[in-house]
Amino acid sequence: MEEKTKTVRHFREGEGGKKRRWYSLIDKIWAVPNLEEAFREVKRNKGAAGVDKVTLKAYESELESHVQALQHALRSKTYRPKPVKRVYIPKADGTLRPLGIPTVEDRVVQAAVKRILEPQMRLN
Repeated sequence: MEEKTKTVRHFREGEGGKKRRWYSLIDKIWAVPNLEEAFREVKRNKGAAGVDKVTLKAYESELESHVQALQHALRSKTYRPKPVKRVYIPKADGTLRPLGIPTVEDRVVQAAVKRILEPQMRLN
């Protein structure tokens, strides 16, 4: 079974495998295990630093404090995504293709939301 589906099923079934109805998904999104797994997904995809210049390695070195701060920002509704870094990469025909690079933290939030919503949509 896919890890994402396991996470959703775990939240959905609750303790003792008893099914329960979800009224909100936000608390599942900001759960520390979900944010940590979201970071691992982002790390597997690699990628450059965003406008804040924080690399994956730097974020990982303080992962626990970053995740706690991110969870607090999400819970208190103070989280705001940072601007996207614009870079241009050359195409085969010589023209440049614009590319937007979000910060590591923004990618973690995107992955955390995706981890909860995608399997939920599959199950319904």
